[in-house]
Formats: sequence, structure tokens, C-alpha cells
Amino acid sequence: MTNEEYSNFLLPNVEHDWKYYEEKYPKRNISESQFVTRFAPSPTGFVHMGSLYASFADLQLAKQTNGICILRIEDTDGKRTVENGVQGIIDDFKNLGITFDEGMGFGGEYGPYLQSERKDIYQAYAKKLIEEGLAYPCFATPEYLDEIREYQAHKKLRIGIYKKYAKDRDLSQEEVLERIKNGEKYIIRLKSPGNFDNKVVLHDLIKGDIEMPENDIDEVIIKSDGLPTYHFAHAIDDHLMHTTHVIRGDEWVSSYPIHEQLFKVLGFELPKYAHIAPITKKEGNIVRKLSKRKDEDAAISYYVKKGIPTQVIRLYLATIENYDFEEWYTNNPDKTIDDFNFEFDKMPIGGTAFDIEKLMSISKIYFSRLKNTELFDMLDKYTEEYDVDFNKVINENKEYTLNILNIERDIERPRKDIGALDEVKSYFWYMYPTLFDENNDVYFEIKSCDKNIVLDYINNIYDKNDDQEKWFNKLKEFASLNGYCSDKKEYKENPDKYIGMVSDFCALLRVIICKKNQSPNIYYLIKYLGKEELIKRINKYYN
Repeated sequence: MTNEEYSNFLLPNVEHDWKYYEEKYPKRNISESQFVTRFAPSPTGFVHMGSLYASFADLQLAKQTNGICILRIEDTDGKRTVENGVQGIIDDFKNLGITFDEGMGFGGEYGPYLQSERKDIYQAYAKKLIEEGLAYPCFATPEYLDEIREYQAHKKLRIGIYKKYAKDRDLSQEEVLERIKNGEKYIIRLKSPGNFDNKVVLHDLIKGDIEMPENDIDEVIIKSDGLPTYHFAHAIDDHLMHTTHVIRGDEWVSSYPIHEQLFKVLGFELPKYAHIAPITKKEGNIVRKLSKRKDEDAAISYYVKKGIPTQVIRLYLATIENYDFEEWYTNNPDKTIDDFNFEFDKMPIGGTAFDIEKLMSISKIYFSRLKNTELFDMLDKYTEEYDVDFNKVINENKEYTLNILNIERDIERPRKDIGALDEVKSYFWYMYPTLFDENNDVYFEIKSCDKNIVLDYINNIYDKNDDQEKWFNKLKEFASLNGYCSDKKEYKENPDKYIGMVSDFCALLRVIICKKNQSPNIYYLIKYLGKEELIKRINKYYN
């Protein structure tokens, strides 16, 4: 039996040979400076913060080089795949407004992008290795594998099938055929040409050079169901999709010798590797990876429900991705994330602690830079789903709402109050008469004065046409004539002569308007509420 006939017997019904796929997926027509990256999740659950972090690096580095980023779904491990997991990943990214250049759900000429649909491809290359004497059928039973694993663990040996443990490695064709005829099940293993005493060097773009022992384990490449293992599929997919840069979590560093060997025996050009550190979280004295099971703020749904845009999450991830991004973003208010150039040597080597406070701080900066019309559109869409009553309120008088949202926004240093869309109502509810009337909060305790003084100011002094400077000068003069002191030194020397400082009169107006001692500039609050509503609130405060 020829080697070709032998491979056909071991892996029957393979539609095409490996040469067919080499021709079908030719090299991309791109320059050496353009990156081809891929994000390759398994359909084991929803897209979470860790997923976004990994995909962010792939997307940004491809984008800034005018390259290509692929979404590839690695679903060959059926035991871990959840129902609707594949579509869930696609939907999650699309709902977040994240688009890949090609891939599952996005199209492209190098698919299929779902590994379970590429079975024929993997088997074609496995047959190539069998024909070249670089792969073989292994009949080891689960019981034998457990026995070997237990023995190796007990003796503190390397775990795996290598050297004397690879007892099927040198079976003759006749022996193989006889065992198959006897109904024995088999898988296909790589016949590793490696020597554990030799070294391979991973030239990691983030971590630098890492020296590791050469792989000598006969790794499984085709499982009993005919599908590949992760390692084998990784090598073939990245070769045929012409991935230039493999950016992945640093838990895969130890797998590099296997991957390097697979690329070599398959005759593939090795891509460049960059292993990113995980996002971590401190739990007592333990630092662990951010967990989608343990941490509610690891789930993207957490941010969607709060009304924190994907762009904010991307900005936060950018601060992790490159240590100088945060300073750049702060100093470039007119720039977007796509104007920044990410570099591998500025990425963290070790884990980065997840900091929700920093994320919220970035979110406040982001919201402060929006135009009021942009904020309204986002708020309208958000409240339509999460707060229909407030949605009705803001739309009943859209122009009024736009004015409110514009308070201290169009200035050199805009206010940074809002960190999420679910906070807008809590900041501005008092500007809507219906919400103010329904509110049962107690008034903040403040130094007060006679009700008639406040009414006199609103009825006879306040003029909505005054600019801010004129408004304040008139208020200051009125307050000074009605028992308030405008000179700090004088007030300290003779506090009993006055009701308080002019600032206390402003503070009283603020409390009357919003029940709180903190708010945006009351000049705008008074201006937009109008005299009728202000008088109504004065009467309510003094009742």
C-alpha cells in the first residue's frame, strides 16, 4: 500500500488534497507593513471584558496599518460549546457596533470562518503529514492514557505521549490495518521530530525573547470525531488565512513550541506572536484573572444596562493596551482613539488590574466632550429601552432638554458629572417640573432668609435676558442690600450683622431649585426654569 493509499484509508472521504487549498487561498495582496490579525473565540458564552480586550488589540493594530482583522470561531471542542454560542458572539459584537473586516457573520474570501465547517481542510493536511511519515494513528484507550498520566504525575515526569509512552508510533501499516479491522478506534497524532533537550526561542513582540524546550510530545492533531485539536487547526487556519500577527492571551505562551513545530513540519511560514497580559482583579490577598462568572462588571451587559457606550470601554482598554494612551487622550480633546498609534513595546508584560473607577472617570471625560445633540440622541435611544417614562419626559420638550444637556458643556472646561446614561435623570430630574413635584427628597439644610426677599429677587430683579456677568452683578447688589455680605473679611469680623455671605444667597436659590447643595451653574437653572416655576418652588420650600 502506497503512503497515499494508506492516508486515504486512515482518513477516507476527504474531498480535496492540501494542494487544492493552497491554490484556493492565495497570499493576500497586501504590503509587508499591513497586519492581518484574527480574533478567534470559542462559543462558550457571552462576549465579556476579556474578550473585548483581546479583540481590541487585533482590531486596532490591523486598522492603524490599513490591514485586515478576522473574526474566526473555534468550535471544535463540542463539549464546551453553548447553545447559540456562535450566533451569540456575532450578535454581541454587532450590537456593540464592533465590525470585523471579514469573518464569521461578516463575509470574506478566506472562509469558512467556523472551524467545524473546515473539517475537510484539516484532514487534507493531516493526510499530507501521514504520507510524509510525520503523523500516525494512535489506538491508546482512555484507560491507558489515564494510567500513563497518573504514572507520570506520580514520578513528576512530563505529562504526555512521547518516547516510550508513544507505543503506537512505529506500528507498521500491516499492524495498523489489522487493528482497524478488529474494530479498534484511533486518532491521528503528530510524530514529533523534536528533542526536549533542544531549545526554541519565542520572539514575543510584547514580552521579548522567551526560551523554552523544544516540543517532543506526539500531540493529537485529528480527534476520533474527525475534527482537529486547537493546535492543529490554529496552524492551518492562520496559514491559509495568511495571518501575519497572532495576538493572544499569555496563557498560550507555553503552547508556542507545539505551534512552532506544527508550522515547521507543515512547511508554513511562522507568523509573529504577541502575548497580551490578562486583566486581573484583586480579591483579598489574591490576584486573579477577571472572571465572567464571578464579576458582574466583566459582562458587557453590565455596561449596556448602565448606558456606558462601547467607545468608553474601548477608551478604557486603550489605557491598558498602551501606557501612554491616557495622557495622550487627556491632552488631545479633539482626537479620537483611531488617531493614536498603538505599539507592542508599550503594552504591559504582566497583568493589569481592572479599575472600574478609572473606567468611570474616562466615561465622564467622554460624555463631557459630546455635543448636547449627540448626548440627547444617545439618551433617547437608551431611555426608550430602559426608562420609557423619562423618555417621554425628555421628548415632550426636546429643545428644553437640549438646553439642559448643554449647561456648562460648550466651555473650555466642561463639567464632568455624567458617567453613564442611567445617571442623567439623577443629575437633572429637578429641571423637569413633573419630576420635581413627584420627588419626596428632603431639602438640603441651608442658611435661609425671609421668603419675601427671595420672591422680591425673582419678581423684580431677575431678568432672563441678562448675560451671566450682568446677572451675577445684579444678584450681588440685591443680596448686599438685603442683609448679605459681599466682603469675606468683613463677614468674618462681624458675622452677626449679616444673614450670610452673598454665596449663601446663591446656595439658598440652588436648594430651592433642586433640593441639593450641588448642581450646575444656577444662572442656567434659573434661566431655563422661568419665573413661574421658580415662584412655585419658592412657595413649596417655605411651606
